[in-house]
Amino acid sequence: MPTKINLKQRTRKFIDSKHMLSGITIASFLESVIVPIPLEAILVPLMQARREKLWIIALMATIGCLIGALFGYTLGYYLFDAVGDWVINTLSTPEQFEMVRQKMQAQGFWFVITLGIIPIPFQIAMLAAGATKYSLLLFLFAATIARSIRYFGLAIIVYYAGNQAEQLIKKHKTKAMIFITIAIAAIWAISTLL
Repeated sequence: MPTKINLKQRTRKFIDSKHMLSGITIASFLESVIVPIPLEAILVPLMQARREKLWIIALMATIGCLIGALFGYTLGYYLFDAVGDWVINTLSTPEQFEMVRQKMQAQGFWFVITLGIIPIPFQIAMLAAGATKYSLLLFLFAATIARSIRYFGLAIIVYYAGNQAEQLIKKHKTKAMIFITIAIAAIWAISTLL
């Protein structure tokens, strides 16, 4: 019981801290680069507690993720031959990475958007984009769209649902991910026909 109270006190201190926004940026960077734990577990309660900073929290999470995406892309671009195998075996499997690399070469932009929204480790997309020498500008543009949808989508849910947001997200997360993935696939298919 004392540990639970201590954790609550620390969480409350973080929420009220002047370092809260920089902490979210760092947490988002780390989630993008090395920690495959969804940031939503921290963001939703934080957004609920600090509604007056809802949009800036979403923005800082997006910025942290984009810095992480740039780091991961650079790692894939310059160091893939040296550290790629270790990263792949740590975050994924060689087969999964090869599938991602092929999709990256074939679908690029839309593939990055999809991986940036759905809960699959984004590290794989970053490495694949760098390793295949995919356009950095297109990669960052797609990552910005995807992560903005993800984090500002959470902010919109918290804005409208308030304290019920966390329960609402847990209840409808899978359905929402399926819907978003289908919508992006449909937009991608339409854009290839035009």
